[in-house]
Amino acid sequence: MTPFGERVRSLRDARGVTLKQMATDLSISSAYLSALEHGKRGQPSPQLVRQICAYFGIIWDDAEELERLADLSHPRVTVDTAGLSAKATELANLLSERIGDLDEERIDTILAILDTVPPKKGARRRAGVRRR
Repeated sequence: MTPFGERVRSLRDARGVTLKQMATDLSISSAYLSALEHGKRGQPSPQLVRQICAYFGIIWDDAEELERLADLSHPRVTVDTAGLSAKATELANLLSERIGDLDEERIDTILAILDTVPPKKGARRRAGVRRR
């Protein structure tokens, strides 16, 4: 599952909307919506994210957060370490090999470490991270 898919599913559940009903209302297939929720499809288009925001009446910061989650929800990530140190390349490769073996506690620990690194200009921070 992706962060975006998890959020959309929680929005649907909180409002009592079935996947089939939401898909019909958005004029997309229920198979596509299900694949988005389960991380079996790539990132949703910006237009679909806006449609979902409108569908649930999401505005301002919450809409920005959903857009951010969509940006972070590509299920097949490529990490370009060209020009970085050998250790950075090693880290990327080890993470690629072992991410499926990490439990939630270890993932949270790694995310907490990464949250201490300022994002590149224009990049968005993760949910739950205070902006400075």
